[in-house]
Amino acid sequence: MADPKARTLVLGLDSMPPELLYDKFLPKMPHMRALMARASYGVLRSCDPPITVPAWAVMFTGMDPGSLGIYGFRHRRPGTYWDTYSPTPQMLPHPPAWELLSRAGKRVCVIGMPPGYPPPTLNGVYISDFLTPDGAKDFATPASLIPEILGVAGGYEFDVTFRAEDRERIGNELIDMTQKRWAVARHLWKKEPWDLFALHEIGPDRIHHTFWKFFDTTHPRYEDVPSYRALVDRYYTMLDEEIGKLLELVGDDVTTFVLSDHGSMAMDGCFCINEWLIQKGYLALKAPAPARGTPIEKLSVDWSKTTAWGAGGYYARIFFNVKGREPEGILPSFQIPAITQRITTQLSEVTLPNGQPLRPDVRAPAKIYREVQGDAPDLMVYFANLKWRSAGTLGHNSLFLTENDTGPDDSVHSFDGIYLMSEPGRAPRGRVGEESILDMGPTILKRMGLELPERMQGKPIVSLL
Repeated sequence: MADPKARTLVLGLDSMPPELLYDKFLPKMPHMRALMARASYGVLRSCDPPITVPAWAVMFTGMDPGSLGIYGFRHRRPGTYWDTYSPTPQMLPHPPAWELLSRAGKRVCVIGMPPGYPPPTLNGVYISDFLTPDGAKDFATPASLIPEILGVAGGYEFDVTFRAEDRERIGNELIDMTQKRWAVARHLWKKEPWDLFALHEIGPDRIHHTFWKFFDTTHPRYEDVPSYRALVDRYYTMLDEEIGKLLELVGDDVTTFVLSDHGSMAMDGCFCINEWLIQKGYLALKAPAPARGTPIEKLSVDWSKTTAWGAGGYYARIFFNVKGREPEGILPSFQIPAITQRITTQLSEVTLPNGQPLRPDVRAPAKIYREVQGDAPDLMVYFANLKWRSAGTLGHNSLFLTENDTGPDDSVHSFDGIYLMSEPGRAPRGRVGEESILDMGPTILKRMGLELPERMQGKPIVSLL
């Protein structure tokens, strides 16, 4: 086992699948190749659902999404139909690794790990994540560090507007955002010998959403645009350079992890969940068909005739209009199992435009999590192993869309992310087997000499100790 005094560096690359990092773009990444040559690496299987929020929280708490009460980027408040909120670090019922290390007197620096706004106060530094509101002035703790952060690289960016057609702008802004973040990371790394230093980079996720159909010839809507392919190559080359510049500062007493929360793959299209629910009689509107792409929350729903409605995203969230729970609920709670079975059966009969089955994977949170905290949907549904998104808007006059209903989008999430560990003095094993995202945080804590909380679900990965 590693020395419990050993220092740990975590580089989090959002939405990074093994086929891109270990294969397609590796020739353009000499620093990553060198790191892999002295590392053990493999596939890191994500959680249900494989979404940035909750996946990073799952990774560093060692608890599943149900136990954390985090099921995505937004949650519906109880007793409402449309009032939603985004998770914050203060909502986590189980402490992430950096909090446990802080309590043990370790010095930590965390940059951008979701959920990260408002930033928690730790024994060290925390810079908030890509969910930071525009113009927020309270994005780091201690607050006294904020002017210094802004001064390192002439500002600091948390995210870019990426579901848009002006891809040249998006690519250039992503490069600028990433370079600023890593400049701040190098600056903070040199300030003191941190016990844990964790950096999250959202850029790869945004590059994949914006440009996947321009570098993947198997994409169903592939376009041959050399300038866009060049932008992707430029981003990956730049990212590798930033990794290399940070690793140059890392001493021989530091173990380095490179991790991703989930993978990415080409998006085939969107299945219009609310259009389908209307067709099957679960959802009723008071007015005729709305304009194309109208959000359901902007429509007049006839709740007296509605038993279920849905929301879009990487998976479909289906909510039941339960009597005594929703403001105008009509569905007796004892009928939930029967309606779940009926929806499951009817969805299994849906075929895609090419005649292939939709292959819905319908999951009830209570059956897949140890416990269900927070505000979970009643049902979670994956379509075609996540290759088809869920579209929650209405007025499309079709059950299927070739494009995301919330803006241009080329990719969706996949379950397979990556993990890599390089420890000075440890013989590299090269590519090894698959591990679970639930076990990575416990592994890091165990390596750093901490006793794991008794209720933690994840277990240390023996081969990495």
